[in-house]
Amino acid sequence: MTNIIEVQNLTKKFGSAEGEFTAVKDVSFSVGEGEIFAFLGPNGAGKSTTIKMLTTLLHQTSGTILINGSDPRKDSDAVRRSFGIVFQDPSLDDDLTALENLQLHGMLYGVPPATLAARIEELLALVELSGRRNDFIRDFSGGMKRRLEIARGLLHHPKIIFLDEPTLGLDPQTRNHLWSYVQKLNADEGITVFFTTHYMEEADRVAKRIAIIDHGTLIAQGTGGELKAQTGTATLEDAFLKLTGSEIREEAGSSADHLRLRGQLWHGGRR
Repeated sequence: MTNIIEVQNLTKKFGSAEGEFTAVKDVSFSVGEGEIFAFLGPNGAGKSTTIKMLTTLLHQTSGTILINGSDPRKDSDAVRRSFGIVFQDPSLDDDLTALENLQLHGMLYGVPPATLAARIEELLALVELSGRRNDFIRDFSGGMKRRLEIARGLLHHPKIIFLDEPTLGLDPQTRNHLWSYVQKLNADEGITVFFTTHYMEEADRVAKRIAIIDHGTLIAQGTGGELKAQTGTATLEDAFLKLTGSEIREEAGSSADHLRLRGQLWHGGRR
């Protein structure tokens, strides 16, 4: 299997008046083309920092990243064209309709006008929102917003989709439907899925392989079955707790990463 994501010895340090903090420490992993890959860890473990480096929002202090064969530091535009992303925080424009949100995103990614309308209709049908295309986002439920964000992230036919806790706060029925959409896309279009979640049963059920990060260090990799065998546990949640401990971690603050990425796309010339 060809690797579409390759990470070697990745390190990210942040400096402040109080000193230097290493958020990600010498992390290495790869993700195969067409794979569904879960990247798990407690709050503050380094997941979000890693994703920001993979998606051009941060540059690493050291180490190498290749996304679909391109280096984010040297060819950020090529990397951005390779992926779609659903951020943990809501990132739709509430004062636009579902259709307008998709049209704006298609324009930023340079989707040809001749094919954009058909692609929008295809994806609205996939996430069962065709009948709500002209409704304002402010009137959507949380689950509907998540479904539209997935459709938006797929408009430009990306090779990879990053999903940062996509089912957070959703009811079980909506969560199951959302993963059905993702698995169908993976099967039909061969898209690589890189996701984070705190729902361990989701990772065990959906992901082909799982990596666990804690305190900035990658501490385990393998299938769900391999991680359970390694820790002598019956469930992935028990394996996760055995590897990372049971103390409560502080939740990281929210961010406006979607606005930063939108600005980068705009200034990159895809208008």
